[in-house]
Amino acid sequence: MKAVLCRAFGGPDGLTFEEVASPPIGPGQVRIRIRACGLNFADTLMIAGQYQVKPPFPFTPGIEIAGEIAEVGPGVTTLQPGMRVVSYLRAAGGFAEELVVSDALVVPIPDAMDFVTAAAFPVTYGTSHFALTHRGHLRAGETLLVLGAAGGVGLTAVEIGKHLGARVIAAAGGAEKCAVTREYGADEVIDYRSESIRDRVRALTGGAGADVVYDAVGGDAFDQALRAVNWEARMLIVGFASGRVPAIPANLVLVKNVSIIGVVWGAQSERDPAFSAGKLRELLRWWEQGKLRPRVATTFPLRDVAEAMRALLSREHAGKIVLTV
Repeated sequence: MKAVLCRAFGGPDGLTFEEVASPPIGPGQVRIRIRACGLNFADTLMIAGQYQVKPPFPFTPGIEIAGEIAEVGPGVTTLQPGMRVVSYLRAAGGFAEELVVSDALVVPIPDAMDFVTAAAFPVTYGTSHFALTHRGHLRAGETLLVLGAAGGVGLTAVEIGKHLGARVIAAAGGAEKCAVTREYGADEVIDYRSESIRDRVRALTGGAGADVVYDAVGGDAFDQALRAVNWEARMLIVGFASGRVPAIPANLVLVKNVSIIGVVWGAQSERDPAFSAGKLRELLRWWEQGKLRPRVATTFPLRDVAEAMRALLSREHAGKIVLTV
């Protein structure tokens, strides 16, 4: 089978597309014939050696895939060959033609869902749902500020926040991206290329500030958002797409009883796969009911993974980038 390989830490241009041996299958595992792979910022961090997980070299990146089950191992009873499924992976391995994974990390997809849409679904929607419900306890009527709102995870936070009954303020870079967040339910938008996040949030909330902040950006956006939160606000730390991990001034956390909350859905899924699989099934039902609309910005063939990663890092696209196999 063909697979993308990372042989040393570095940028996208160091990746290769090679013939490798098909992985063996064991008890409790399934073999998936991959049709599409979601691309995430975590993939770029992993190949650069800057992610929490550092697989041994050579390794295949990729943490979410969609495809068909080709084979099941001994002890697998709830899945069978031919099923159309998604899977999400803590230790990577998805940028390939085949994958062998634990059956606990595999969820069937609706008949109407195509593989490209499915591959764009688990990490973004799983992360945002976990963040806003399990970690942030977002309540109807509260104000949610989403930073990087036109990105892959940001748009899902806008959608899910609206579904949960929040007033959503979306911060994105540029008029086009701000318009996309409006399409996905944002009540108010902030173009942080020309507006102050801090000042606009204060103005939009009558000086009260946001109750929950969803931050996959870090850097200056986090610094501004922390100065525009309500009493007992919850700041959800999802990632650092800006490239800078913010230093948090403890005095600002103290004076408003602010909670700084880490969100790492991949590790949660590894610790409790049944919990995450159940949440993903719920989200797929929401998709069937028309409540969620995954946005795929563009696709690339798997062999063009370097070009796809450069497109992701350019931050020019609203929504997800997907690799097709």
